[in-house]
Amino acid sequence: MTSKMPVSELAPLGILLLLYFSVILCTSVDNRCWTLGDFNSPVLEQDGDIVIGGLFPMHYLASQTDHNYSEQPQHQECSGFDFRAFRWIQTMVFAIKEINNNSSLLPGVTLGYRILDSCDHVHTSLRSVLFLVNGTSNQTPADAAGSAKCLSTAPVPAVIGLASSSPTRAVAQTLGPFGIPLISYFATCTCLTDKKEYPSFLRTVPSDVFQVQGLVQLVSHFGWRWVGTVGTDDDYSHYGIQAFTEQLERVGGCIAFHHTIPKAPSQAQIHAILNSLESSTARVIIAFATEGQLLELLAEVARRNLTRWQWVASEAWVTAKLLTIPELHPVLAGTVGFSFRGTTIPGLAEFLLGVRPSPRPESVFNNMFWEELFGCSLGYEDSGDSELPLCTGSEDLMETENSYTDVSRVRISYNVYKAVYAIAHALHQLLQCGSEEQSSDHVCKTESKFSPWQLLHYLKKVNFTNQFKEKVYFDNNGEPVPLYDIINWQRNGRDTIRFQMVGTYDGSAPHEQQLKIDEGLIRWAGGHNEVPVSLCTPPCPPGTRQATRPGQPVCCFDCLPCAEEEISNISAKGFHLLLHDRPRYPVCLLASTSTSLPLQKHILSGW
Repeated sequence: MTSKMPVSELAPLGILLLLYFSVILCTSVDNRCWTLGDFNSPVLEQDGDIVIGGLFPMHYLASQTDHNYSEQPQHQECSGFDFRAFRWIQTMVFAIKEINNNSSLLPGVTLGYRILDSCDHVHTSLRSVLFLVNGTSNQTPADAAGSAKCLSTAPVPAVIGLASSSPTRAVAQTLGPFGIPLISYFATCTCLTDKKEYPSFLRTVPSDVFQVQGLVQLVSHFGWRWVGTVGTDDDYSHYGIQAFTEQLERVGGCIAFHHTIPKAPSQAQIHAILNSLESSTARVIIAFATEGQLLELLAEVARRNLTRWQWVASEAWVTAKLLTIPELHPVLAGTVGFSFRGTTIPGLAEFLLGVRPSPRPESVFNNMFWEELFGCSLGYEDSGDSELPLCTGSEDLMETENSYTDVSRVRISYNVYKAVYAIAHALHQLLQCGSEEQSSDHVCKTESKFSPWQLLHYLKKVNFTNQFKEKVYFDNNGEPVPLYDIINWQRNGRDTIRFQMVGTYDGSAPHEQQLKIDEGLIRWAGGHNEVPVSLCTPPCPPGTRQATRPGQPVCCFDCLPCAEEEISNISAKGFHLLLHDRPRYPVCLLASTSTSLPLQKHILSGW
């Protein structure tokens, strides 16, 4: 097997994790196997004939610790509970239960699940996926293969995850050699399209290549030639911003600044970034990051009352409720960005509201959620000197309003839902369950076990239309159809933020038909109805020509008067359109030949 360069974050700690958590020791005496090392992270699991793995960022902050490499790394608690990610987890559970109750899909076969917290971190994600592929502590891979109930030769023949691109790359590289399918619901990095490096990776979310094309068209549409970018130190930001910069410059736009938010930024670093932003003349900022990574920076933006910027959101945070807190309304109201297509899943809202805490071990995720949501302690475990009041048990989810209970139009949850159903349809074909239109008494062939690579083969060929009339399939790169909604953050009468759809983008349509926007629906930053202007230099007026400034971007220039007997090729009538029309570069022409074809060849065209 050809060795591959690992993601930079994997070495050297990743190597130790592989040793501690993936090595299986077998004895020749009694043929028993066990893993070297303990795994004490919480697990949400339910048994089944086929168990699907799940990796979700239920927490978005992983503790940073120093390792001396002389002893086994200890389990570190994660922080920053993400209610939206907990909804994704529950959506996976909901979809599996829905399939188990469907007599025409996988009849006679029950699906189970084993779900872990990735903490949105490379090392935690690796640790968790190795636990999944090795099996639980009381069920090693050797035991699982010999179980009469398990239909797969692997403890987990497929994994649904993850949310961020860097952890996804690490996990995809780990699962690839074993042919174990990994279906992501939110990792959009273009880098994951490489099938040589990630042979078993698929996703129900479009690649960033389409989002970047859409963002460049959006920026061009509104005449924003001078924009800044903000990202984080991960693959999602690196690849996304690099592609955006290259494509924007090709159509005549310029990047005024770029800032990278460190993984654990200090207040001094946050202040330094904002000081630089304040000194720029750019009014539009494109942010490629997740909501957890942006929270500290935006909180400081709000503290400084910096409301003049028009924020453009990537799909990672454009519908994130975490950022809709009242403190951020003055700075984020008016935000526009790309979001995945959403829908309402029947029965999901009732299922989510039915979640309850319990002292049972399998309810550990529910308990974390309950304590975080209501700010109390359930008292099921020794909480030491916790100052939190005890939960009364009368708390009502119906009275809460957050990203967990907001299921009016789910997007990432819908991607999770489609991933579960894609696996189920692939299994239906693999196990030769027959046509789903046949009578409900047909059964699947379960006499022999299947391997993950066999499931991968059928996943690549999956093609069905779901109950929402959407065709679900993967192209040769394991990608879905690139469809987006364009979202605008608007304040409503109750001083809350609503996500108003103001347009669509279809990356598969002809170029001139991809972007569709209803500008009349948009409310811009500061509550304005007019499109913000973001230019390094205003357009040159009639009677002048544009002269570049040495060493500066093409968007920054001087306007010099035309010489005698010369006129500008831009008329006074068309001057007022320049701010929001296709940018044109005024040049001076001899009045007698200003319309001649030879001279027109030398007039630079705009976007």
